[in-house]
Amino acid sequence: MTDKSKSRDLDISRFSPETVYTIYIAAQPDEVWRALTSAKFSRQYFFGFAVEADLRAGGAFIVRAPDGSEHISGEVIVCQPPQRLTITWDVNWPGLVEALGRTLVTYEIEPAGDAVRLTMTEAHDRPLSDDILSGGRQGWPAILSGLKSVLETGKPLAVKMPPPARMLAALKTLGVKLPG
Repeated sequence: MTDKSKSRDLDISRFSPETVYTIYIAAQPDEVWRALTSAKFSRQYFFGFAVEADLRAGGAFIVRAPDGSEHISGEVIVCQPPQRLTITWDVNWPGLVEALGRTLVTYEIEPAGDAVRLTMTEAHDRPLSDDILSGGRQGWPAILSGLKSVLETGKPLAVKMPPPARMLAALKTLGVKLPG
């Protein structure tokens, strides 16, 4: 399957939200959009990870680890700047997508007075256990709170958290090879 054909083969109606996180940010919609789609901004709030996005339906969506490796690969499914971005979000661990299916992440940006209401939805094409979902449920609030901090204060939020032990143990049980 080529990168171009992935979105044509993806029936997003089969995906159900498993994690929804909403945050209000004192910023303009275009500022939030740039923060979500730019390597410069994302490195500041996403633990050094850099988002690279070809902002068009069918375009590549990549998140690079601080060492430059491709940690997440995906594809832009919906691109409506600065209101909505839907992407596939596939963590590049051997066997992970095969074991868990694909992940869809949607960002919805709505004006809310002098602020923006940002809603992030993580959806899956099959039911997943709470143990598997615990990693994202731990990480998303920290990532999006960091985004809020950078946009509102210009400074990253120092969030220290241990690796998601429940998720990692559940993945290991499924036979997914963990990095490191």
